[in-house]
Amino acid sequence: MAIRKIIHIDMDAFYASVEQRDNEAYRGKPLAVGYPELRGVVSAASYEARAYGVHSAMPSVTAKKRCPHLIFVTPRFDVYHAVSSQLRAIFLEYTDLVEPLSLDEAYLDVTVNHKNIPSATIIAREIQRRIYEETGLRASAGVSYNKFLAKIASDYKKPNGFFVILPQEAEKFIETLKVERFFGVGKVTAQRMNACGIFTGLDLRKRTEAELVRIFGKAGRTFYENARGIDLREVKPNRAAKSVSAENTFLSDKDSLVLLNVELYHLANEVMQRIKEESFYGKTITVKVKYADFRTITRSKTFPHKVDKFQLLWNTAKEILRQVDLSQQKVRLLGLGVSNADSEPQKKYEQLELF
Repeated sequence: MAIRKIIHIDMDAFYASVEQRDNEAYRGKPLAVGYPELRGVVSAASYEARAYGVHSAMPSVTAKKRCPHLIFVTPRFDVYHAVSSQLRAIFLEYTDLVEPLSLDEAYLDVTVNHKNIPSATIIAREIQRRIYEETGLRASAGVSYNKFLAKIASDYKKPNGFFVILPQEAEKFIETLKVERFFGVGKVTAQRMNACGIFTGLDLRKRTEAELVRIFGKAGRTFYENARGIDLREVKPNRAAKSVSAENTFLSDKDSLVLLNVELYHLANEVMQRIKEESFYGKTITVKVKYADFRTITRSKTFPHKVDKFQLLWNTAKEILRQVDLSQQKVRLLGLGVSNADSEPQKKYEQLELF
């Protein structure tokens, strides 16, 4: 099998950096995108704010205590979407194999590319330069032979980072990697691994696949493969949609409905943007929840008409999430999607399903 050349681009403190770019008074200052109200939550924090321990999903009250002179800015999702479209246009000049993960990050497969540049490193550097020249924003880039390692590489030297993991270097690199850096390993999973004596990639590689599956379920197979530098997932560009969705795996598991609603709000904005970009209008809204123990549930609500308004999507998603049991397990992943574009004629009432 030919070795693929994968780039992962991740914008640095995206929302906060856009606000600092557009307002000179915010530059070099600790800034949070979000709402300062009593029950408000930080959506994004500038690097100046992070120096005080302020981070996304933190209650605004806590953020203010850590940094009394913190500047709060109301999110401007229309601007973030516009910048995201600029990024996508740059990526597509190099390859059609672009897989967006969110507004501010994407995978690119440049094994074969439009400019016939043989080096993924050269392409990644060029993309970083163009992003700064055309948007005034900084991005970090990771380059490797699969998605798992490319994503780790982009996060390795943030902000404005650049890191390459070559095939012949991967084994040594993974050996020293803390398990918290592995895809799908949140705080709870890391604690379970530590309790089993697994702290690094080397520790993980010493375990058999059967062992890891027994302890971690289906995710154990992914851990087994990643510890060996294996990730066969392809970069999947947008195709004719049967659904439009977005999801986020949290760095630490959550059980607060307030925090989950903040995450859901971001997902709703992202899904609605994709709906408009792809002209896809479905009738079924689905919320996906994966608990800390990897158990996954989805709940859906179907309308007799298409979902084409943000407020309908957002309010329905919140209504569905309120029915999810958060008392027993924390949540490690939250997803939101719209589907059912070409369904059979709908009944004249709204239907709530659990499947």
